Amino acid sequence: MYKINRLTSRPSKKLINELSKFGVAMIADSMGRYGAMKPYIRPIKSGIKLAGPAFTVQTYRSDNLMLHVALEIADEGDILVVDSGEITNAGLWGELMTVMALKKKLGGIVTDGAIRDYKEIINSGFPVFSKGISPLGGFKESLGSVNVPISCGGVSVNPGDIIIGDEDGVAVIPRNQAEEILNICKNILKKEQSMIEDIANGKSLFELLDLPKKLENLNIQLP
Repeated sequence: MYKINRLTSRPSKKLINELSKFGVAMIADSMGRYGAMKPYIRPIKSGIKLAGPAFTVQTYRSDNLMLHVALEIADEGDILVVDSGEITNAGLWGELMTVMALKKKLGGIVTDGAIRDYKEIINSGFPVFSKGISPLGGFKESLGSVNVPISCGGVSVNPGDIIIGDEDGVAVIPRNQAEEILNICKNILKKEQSMIEDIANGKSLFELLDLPKKLENLNIQLP
């Protein structure tokens, strides 16, 4: 049964902005190497970034009716996150939808399906992450859901989770863990900055990572 819900509660812009200062790779590390979408979810061009609350969409195969519904009711800054069943035989997002999303000042879209009108979307500057590209359009006949728990790129996404995207991929930060993850990122950053200084001062990364001890535990000796 389909469900269409509005996103009535969002994480604070301050929290989103703070998390957006960290790269997706570091955010994934802060979550124990979980929470990052599979590597086939890619930005459509270099330099694209996105950060905002997840506005989730679940579509029927090769049908974008619910994506149009989401586009109609989403608010400024929202990131459309689309579960299209990883089906890429139809481009469920195109130029006209991009024009509308820009007018509404949405934050971007992440889809495990395909887009089309690639050149026009590139020229628009709208942040798009997708699995593929297809020239074929989607149907508008079948039900789906808006703002329900979904899976996209192998990661569970709930409405209102924080989405961060850059050239490394897309991270999904559970809203109820966002403050904790932010603090972990800050600690990781401090540690890495210290290690960079140590390397500049002549120390070996191999030693800084305590890898000699790991090899010893595995009964392995360097030649």
